[in-house]
Amino acid sequence: MDYKQTLDFMYSSLPMYHRIGQAAYKADLNPTLHFMEALGHPEQQFRSLHVAGTNGKGSVSHLLASVLQEAGYKVGLYTSPHLVDFRERIRINGQMIGTDEVTHFIEKNKDIITQERLSFFEMTVGMAFDHFARHHVDVAVIEVGMGGRLDSTNVITPLLSIITNISLDHTQFLGNTLSQIAREKAGIIKSNVPVVIGQTQSETTPVFTSIAQSLDAPISFADQHFRIVPTHTTADTLHFSLETLPGKPVLMPSDCVFSCPLSGSYQLKNLATLMQALYTLRTTKALCFTDQNIHDGIANVVSNTHLQGRWQTIGTKPLTICETAHNEDGIRSMLERIDTIPHHQLHIVYGCVNDKDYAHILQLLPKEAKWYFSQPSVPRRLEANLLQQAAAQLGINGQAFDNVQEAIATARSHAQADDLVLITGSIFLVADALQGKK
Repeated sequence: MDYKQTLDFMYSSLPMYHRIGQAAYKADLNPTLHFMEALGHPEQQFRSLHVAGTNGKGSVSHLLASVLQEAGYKVGLYTSPHLVDFRERIRINGQMIGTDEVTHFIEKNKDIITQERLSFFEMTVGMAFDHFARHHVDVAVIEVGMGGRLDSTNVITPLLSIITNISLDHTQFLGNTLSQIAREKAGIIKSNVPVVIGQTQSETTPVFTSIAQSLDAPISFADQHFRIVPTHTTADTLHFSLETLPGKPVLMPSDCVFSCPLSGSYQLKNLATLMQALYTLRTTKALCFTDQNIHDGIANVVSNTHLQGRWQTIGTKPLTICETAHNEDGIRSMLERIDTIPHHQLHIVYGCVNDKDYAHILQLLPKEAKWYFSQPSVPRRLEANLLQQAAAQLGINGQAFDNVQEAIATARSHAQADDLVLITGSIFLVADALQGKK
């Protein structure tokens, strides 16, 4: 097989949640465990950090990887989903897995993949762990796909577990309350392994505390230790200082000013989570890095790890931004960020998948914006005309476009130079927008 044939096999033969939804989801770790055994247990051959959470787990994973790269480590990074290229999911020091390595892995393991009826995600986890083991990474940052307890990545025993926050998302799989979802996320907590929780929440904190205590896992809450204080923000950069809360030990001098190219306001929570994770790694002496490594890792996260889609500028005059926020917490944080950007008129290019509570999300967004409805190019897409009709019932009127590039071009042509064009609603809509920039 060549690479294209390999991708065709992967996409057509393996159930892929982000394309077909619930039919691809497995609440069972056994296929992954069998796959790990067949691969020679690569998950046991490298040190790892495990990152779960509803929002922010991708940003925190990339930030951790960047800091550790600056410290001289050979760092694996596993994230999902990809935006433009499948190989984005599996990186070492920012470099994607090679096309030949993807093809070789599938050819070598096609029989076991078929016999075990692996999902696309289960196969990809195996590919990533095999890649990291064969290339002898010093440490790998592993982002959970969904939930935690039954996620395919949950076969590792990490140096540190991290749970960024909890909000209502994927409720059909994880539960209808924050405490139920927290219990699923807490499934990544391991015996005697420290765990960092990003956010103190009344419904989730007792769940995390109880499970951590039962496993003798030292637990800490980032927002009880650190606060990120913005000094100023531009469209592309967040400048901030780190405030240590009274009575807590200091990680870095308070006069140190950081620059972060991830400028969404929600990154304040993610950066606090990052700092707590780094503090824990430093105090447990699990990994070594300097204050300068932290500073440079944050500043260089995009160039080091090639993170995309988080408040990403893809055009100017009018300023055109891609943002992958797709649930209530993410949307509310995105709106806070919009309020900080000087602009005359907001134009929203919006599209989503059909199993999201899009009616609720639409009601959170400003009706006075100029709207352009589109659809992501995945089977789960909500057709643009149906989205347009649903929005009209909520008093939101706009044009419908089958193709997101046409929607973006129309929005930009209607906008003035000092307007803001926002592309959001689905990770896959953003992926299509970025694909058009290639």
